Amino acid sequence: MSDWPSTKAKQVLAALLRNGWTIKRQTGSHRTLTKPDHADFVFAFHDGEDIGPRMLARIAKHTGLRPNDL
Repeated sequence: MSDWPSTKAKQVLAALLRNGWTIKRQTGSHRTLTKPDHADFVFAFHDGEDIGPRMLARIAKHTGLRPNDL
């Protein structure tokens, strides 16, 4: 079983913002997030979309997000 639950994109974005990421710019639903000492990350989801466990694991790999951050 995966450590990651299916989660709404709005909740994932909120967790990233709580963890120190900030929105650098936005074009439509594509938000470029930035954090010191990390490469920029493009978050390309609509707020109401469900993000599955596999995609959450990929996001975590790039951002340092953990399951308990949600």
